[in-house]
Parts: sequence; structure tokens; C-alpha cells
Amino acid sequence: MNTHQTARRMQRVRPSPTATISDQVRSLEAEGLPVINLGEGELDFATPPAISYAGIEAIITHQTKYTAVAGTAVLKQAIAAKFLRDNQLNYRHSQIIAGSGAKQLIFNALLATVDAGQQVIIPAPYWVSYPDMVTLAEGEPVIVPCEEQHGWKLQPETLKAALTPQTRWIILNSPGNPTGAVYTATELQALAAVLADYPQVLIMADDIYEPLRYDGIAFYTFAQVAPELADRTLTVNGVSKSHAMTGWRLGYAAGPEWLIAAMQTLQSQSTSNPSSISQAAAVVALNQPADFLPGWLSVLDKHRQRVLQLASDTDGLSASAPEGAFYLFVNCRELLGRRTPQGEVISDDLALASWLLSEAQVAVIHGSAFGTPGYLRIAYAVDSAVLETACQRLSQAISRLS
Repeated sequence: MNTHQTARRMQRVRPSPTATISDQVRSLEAEGLPVINLGEGELDFATPPAISYAGIEAIITHQTKYTAVAGTAVLKQAIAAKFLRDNQLNYRHSQIIAGSGAKQLIFNALLATVDAGQQVIIPAPYWVSYPDMVTLAEGEPVIVPCEEQHGWKLQPETLKAALTPQTRWIILNSPGNPTGAVYTATELQALAAVLADYPQVLIMADDIYEPLRYDGIAFYTFAQVAPELADRTLTVNGVSKSHAMTGWRLGYAAGPEWLIAAMQTLQSQSTSNPSSISQAAAVVALNQPADFLPGWLSVLDKHRQRVLQLASDTDGLSASAPEGAFYLFVNCRELLGRRTPQGEVISDDLALASWLLSEAQVAVIHGSAFGTPGYLRIAYAVDSAVLETACQRLSQAISRLS
């Protein structure tokens, strides 16, 4: 046996495209190239000071030991208070778990519940990691394309057509990555009406971008508007996007007690508790008023308008305004088939993204990574001056295609 041979499951899994592009950017930066990364999904803002100081205090006061696997009691109380305050959802501590990021909790939920051959419905465009997580759990990702004309949102009749006796989960991400689509209460209720007839199906609401919304768009989570299905809904959230804490690695989830217990068992045999320091900081993050948020949203909205202008002014690009998050999902199909100044044909969205990285030294993510070829995802949560430079570089590079 080849000692370097990996398990068969690894042959079905790709590295995260977003992590891969970020690694490429860091490598190019290490070579001294002035690369701008519009591919990474994190805010450029600093973690608010009170939260950072809470982490420092946790270190100084020796809150550096193991905690309960699913999180400290004080953190669970802060999570429960958040759900009640913001989403009108009432959870007991036994229905709540904290983990090392929302990503870990999504993975744990799938690994704890999906048997070989069971299906997970994933509306596309989707966050890049969903299908591979399902594959690692030995499940079958069922990709359901959503249309831009429907706001990139799953339609009830499309959902019904995708459901089978083997369906175990459906994943709903609102506001969505990469489109920024936000489901209304009515839209979620229409999906719930379909799911009511499929009692074996669990619903995962990935709400990680919850507070990042524009133009007064309201937010509703699935269990909030479909309480009759709350006993089979897992609501996932975290502090990474809401409080600029991506590196702190602290996510949380709430759902039926049996599911949380299974996730806790799995976590106890893998990572154990999330960082005690991050937990202490998250308590402050969840309990304090988000006074910083209006300022952040004002900056993000200006950035949103700038990249929308880029799409509007650049021949071959078009885009709909995102309702939330901090990405623009840009239609680039008219650019496919064009030639670079070196005579190379831009055959697909990956080729376009690769050429823009080498030619403009701006990193964006190809739409195929999100299950929707012919698009690019531009992340605009960067410094304003950096974004302006990136937009100018992209515009100039694309103008050289013929």
C-alpha cells in the first residue's frame, strides 16, 4: 500500500476555492506584487474595541482552560438572548451549541445526520463549501439552480421538484453568499408549505450575514416564520461577519435538542470546545448594542454602489444590486470567447478570473465555484481607496479584451 495514499473520500473533495485564491494572493504578495484581494469573504473593519478588550481580559484573568464542549453557560445565555431579541426564537441551553466558526457547526450537523446516499438540497449559487461538506459526510449534494430573474432565490415549485424520499436536508443562506439575496417572510413561508409534506427533511438556515443588509430590507429566519417546522430547523450564525471577527473562529447554532446533542458528541471527539478567549469576547459582542453597525453599513453601501457602477460602465459586465452581505455577483458571459492582448481565448469564468489576477493583479472568484458558470464574485468589504484602485484596474484590463 502506498503510504502517501489518502482516503477515497478525499478524491471527491476539492480545496475551498476561496481559500485557494487567498493563498495565491498571499504568495504573490510575498513576491512583492501589489495584488488586491477581492476574493476573500471578510470585513476590512477592525473588531470593535470593547470586544477585543474582553478577549484580552479573558487572557489576563486566566480564562484559558477547557470549557464545556458546547460553550460556557454565560455564552449560551448571550446566544439565547440574541435569538429571542432579534429573531423571536426561544431556545433552552440544551438547544444551543457554540463551535469554532459557523463552518464547523454546519459540517458537524451534516456529519451527524447524513447517511450514505442521502441527499442535501443546495440552491445555486451557493457558498463554495456546502457541496464538499455533504460529500465528506457521504451524502449526495443536489444542486438546484436559481434564476437571477427570481432574485437568485429558490422557488417553491423548484423545491418541490427536487425533493425525494432520500432528501435529508435543505440549506438556505440569507443574506446569501455570493449573491446577497435576502428571503422575505412570505418567500420562506412558501418554502415551508412545501416542506411540511416531507417530515424527514431537516432545514438549515445559515444566517451568518444577518445584520449586513441595505435599503431597509427586513430579515427573517426560517424557524421564526415557520414555527411549525422549528423542531426540524437548525439556525446557524456567528460573530465573524456581524462583528468583524473572522479570525476569532466563533460560531453558534440552535435547534432541536437531539440534533444539538449529536453535534456536541461529534465535537467532543474532534475539536472539543471553541477557544475560551473567543467565547469571552463573543459574550460581549452579543450582549452589547451594535453601535458600530450603521457606520459599517454606510461604508459598505458606498462600496456596493461603486462596484455596481463598475459593472454598469464596463462593456461585457452586468449585475443586480445585492440586498445584503458584501459581494457583487457579476454576469460576465459576454466576455467569454473574447481574446486577451496575447491572443489567448477567455474560454470560461475561471479563465477570466485567472487572467484578471495576472493582468490586473486583482483577485476575484469565478462563478463556477458557486455552482453558477458565467459569473464573477467581487467582494467589496475592503479599504475604500483599495477598492477604487481595484475597480480601475479591472475596468482597464477588461477594456483590453477583444
